[in-house]
Amino acid sequence: MKKSIKFLAVFMAISLSVIPLFCLHFTAGAEVATEYLSDDLLTDIPTVSAAATVDTALSIKAKSTVLMEPHTGKVLYESNPDEKLAPASITKIMSLLLVMEAIENEKLTLDTKITTSEHAASMGGSQIWLEIGEQMTVDELLRASVIASANDATVALAEAVSGSEETFVELMNKRAVELGMKNTTFKNACGLDADGHLTTGKDVAIMASALIKHALIKKYSTVWMDALRNGKSELTNTNKLVRYYSGATGLKTGTTSKAGCCVAATAERDGMELVAVVMGAENSNERFTGAKKLLDYGFANWSFAVLTPDLKDVGNIPVLKGMEKEISVDIGGGEVNLLLPKGKQDEITQIIEIKENIEAPVLVGDVIGSVKFMLEDKQIGELPLYSANEVERVNFLNAFGLIFASATLP
Repeated sequence: MKKSIKFLAVFMAISLSVIPLFCLHFTAGAEVATEYLSDDLLTDIPTVSAAATVDTALSIKAKSTVLMEPHTGKVLYESNPDEKLAPASITKIMSLLLVMEAIENEKLTLDTKITTSEHAASMGGSQIWLEIGEQMTVDELLRASVIASANDATVALAEAVSGSEETFVELMNKRAVELGMKNTTFKNACGLDADGHLTTGKDVAIMASALIKHALIKKYSTVWMDALRNGKSELTNTNKLVRYYSGATGLKTGTTSKAGCCVAATAERDGMELVAVVMGAENSNERFTGAKKLLDYGFANWSFAVLTPDLKDVGNIPVLKGMEKEISVDIGGGEVNLLLPKGKQDEITQIIEIKENIEAPVLVGDVIGSVKFMLEDKQIGELPLYSANEVERVNFLNAFGLIFASATLP
């Protein structure tokens, strides 16, 4: 009995000493380290100094970092953004983007039931231990993929979209080209290390920006804890920022022995969204501390503005040689999305320019001018102005009609 107690005590001591090292995998000969849950997830992110000002170098211990505003695509900060690196499970951002698009195109619904294939069930690393033939809905598999980074769930979704993981990977690479991801090649759907499976910090920021434009993803990426199989399978978000960072909306972590610790973190405050990418950090806390530092930097120094023209002082515009003498102006629903240095929005002015000597015929939607948005004598945006109505050109017949009509007036 004493030997058993002694053995148990030693076992527990060893277990507690290795669990916090959650970016490493200790199975002999293993190529892949994955997203392990640990007490690291239950502690707050280490405190970092106040956000630096614009043009200040941030001290982040990682191979690559990028901070991007997703709607303008403007890069606010970068360090080594174009080095090709193993992405680990942040690969799933592209997989999830394709699933979101399949749902949007009504190829799948959240209630669609998917039967687990032998291939999906064989995935190693992070998983929910799907069994061959087990059925789950798209909603359940998304919860597993996004929250717990389950490889088997992601591959099951990939097969539902395109029939096989191989054809799905072809779609991933095609979509990457469409998005302008110039240095990315995917070899699988879930992010397990593979020769040639590479991307860059900037490319990750691009695909993350595309994914968060689908509001549905935030239904999953903002969840801290959940469960499947009637509560038997617990899910804890691998992204601790969701729990500890104000405004966090996601998005995806990744960890393998080749990639190190990675995260693509998204957050929103005061109407501005940001995407922070940290790749190749040495440990879990370094990636989250780095992402927090990037986000703090962005929110401290920048603001997002949606500008629309103010046309209250613009009257009707004269038209030459037309059946009507004037046209009215329309903005056509246009707006300019701008990222501005903090506190500069109230300094924006506008200059309205209307074409001279506009002649009929004029059609609805013809461009008749523009409005230019200015900040400190620099143009920061421009929108066209349109004709809101149609004016027919005067010809012999309608000119004669006008003369006749005026002659018959009392």
